[in-house]
Amino acid sequence: MRRVLILGGGFGGIAAAVGLRDRLEPADEVVLVERRPTFVMGLRKNWGLLDPGAIAAGERPYSLLAERGITVVQGGIDAIHPADRAADVDGRRLTGDALIVALGAEQDVDRIPGFREHVINVYDRNQSDRGRAAIAAFRGGRLLIGIFGTPYPCPPAPFELALLLRDRLAERGVDATLQVFSPLPMSLPILGQAGCSTFELGLELSGVEFLRERQATAVEPGAVVVGESRLSYDLLLGVPPHRVPRVVAASGLTDGGAWVKVDSRTLRTSFPGVYAIGDVTAVPLSNGQMLPKAGAFAQAEGEAVASRIADEFAGREPSATFAGEGTCFMETGGGTAAMVTGRFYADPPTVRLADPAPEHLAAKHAFEGDRLRAWFGR
Repeated sequence: MRRVLILGGGFGGIAAAVGLRDRLEPADEVVLVERRPTFVMGLRKNWGLLDPGAIAAGERPYSLLAERGITVVQGGIDAIHPADRAADVDGRRLTGDALIVALGAEQDVDRIPGFREHVINVYDRNQSDRGRAAIAAFRGGRLLIGIFGTPYPCPPAPFELALLLRDRLAERGVDATLQVFSPLPMSLPILGQAGCSTFELGLELSGVEFLRERQATAVEPGAVVVGESRLSYDLLLGVPPHRVPRVVAASGLTDGGAWVKVDSRTLRTSFPGVYAIGDVTAVPLSNGQMLPKAGAFAQAEGEAVASRIADEFAGREPSATFAGEGTCFMETGGGTAAMVTGRFYADPPTVRLADPAPEHLAAKHAFEGDRLRAWFGR
């Protein structure tokens, strides 16, 4: 009997667990460690700011995975021991014959003074009720959406939120100035200069102003501090800075860097039998950028790692690799969504932003539904 220990139950962790359970011998164990009792896709975070039932409608209890033969351990991870392929979970040592680290990116809200006090964190689903109430109470003025640090998961999400809010405020007849600020020189750098120019023109024509190269250093009541200047606001929504989880950094998996370095195709770390997938990693691309932090990539990485581990356990030469390809969707309001597709490992990466269309919004809903049924059975 062998055991695979998976730390983290996001896209990558669940995809790896399900893939392994489908491939391993019945006597082999798949153990998934997750601190939360339920899973919900990140794509619902913007929906939750507009619809009071959106988060609950997308939640699935991790306990359903037990019906597939996956052991779910709910608890906090105190330490990771990659050399031993082990982790301490609420004071208990768990070990495996293989270890997958899929703990995602950790929010670092205290990096920016005043963020916790004055910003509605749109990446924290526990703040959905607060955010929704603030949006409902907003009667006009300057609505500011801030990207407070990079990299951050799901790069299109702040712009999607701006476009959805534009529609909601227009429905209510609210006169507002909508702005999105970012420390980056471009909105979505992976699109390239030409792609970003087209996208940013679309934002402008839609009534959303993009403020580039604005690195916030603090937040005050009514203003975001950017160097020597201020960005005023009447309602402030924000994406917090992110970092590698502290428990991962303390384990030595980052080797002193900001994120876990892995082989881009196999997702192996520098420790034998240890893999890292999803947002916890940094995968460089040929153009000097990093692979975006997105659920679709984490899923594909998890599936590739599951196949490789199953082959290794069976004495076969592993052949599965992560191709660096993926698709994501960004709602643009009016019942439409744009679709981003890319071959990110190409030299140079080839990334295309398809025009907004109703069928892309339908595909986004299908993306969620298909995976929830495949993973949780409902």
